[in-house]
Amino acid sequence: MFLRLFLALTLVPLVELWLLLRVGEQIGVLPTLFLVVVTGAVGAALARREGTRAIMGVGDAIARGELPAVVVLNGALVVVGAVLLVTPGVITDALGLATLLPRTRELMVHALNSWCQNQILTRTGGGFGSSVRVDGVVHEVECWGDES
Repeated sequence: MFLRLFLALTLVPLVELWLLLRVGEQIGVLPTLFLVVVTGAVGAALARREGTRAIMGVGDAIARGELPAVVVLNGALVVVGAVLLVTPGVITDALGLATLLPRTRELMVHALNSWCQNQILTRTGGGFGSSVRVDGVVHEVECWGDES
């Protein structure tokens, strides 16, 4: 785990720096700086808009008597996307934008939910299906709700 974290915290910034230098060579220093500033501003604006939607969604889900798990996950992804967009770099900007766009974020939520269900079934010895028996009680497996 430490090695992965170390590589992520050293290799990603190095690759980002290399890409920014290459972009700067192609389009110039000022346009590259402008691009970095614009993506940060767009990230902040999208994060504010989508974050507000997520907060309102939590209230709506609670009012309907539902657990707001999917809405909370959406909100967490909005925060991650905003941080990625504010962080200078080509790769982080692309990932941040993808995380802030509603359709791609929906795909990410679906993928995270599938991964979580798989982890629960694998770690609890559950078989095929969407339920797990714990202490003689059968529980439905839903990490962040199922919107599909």
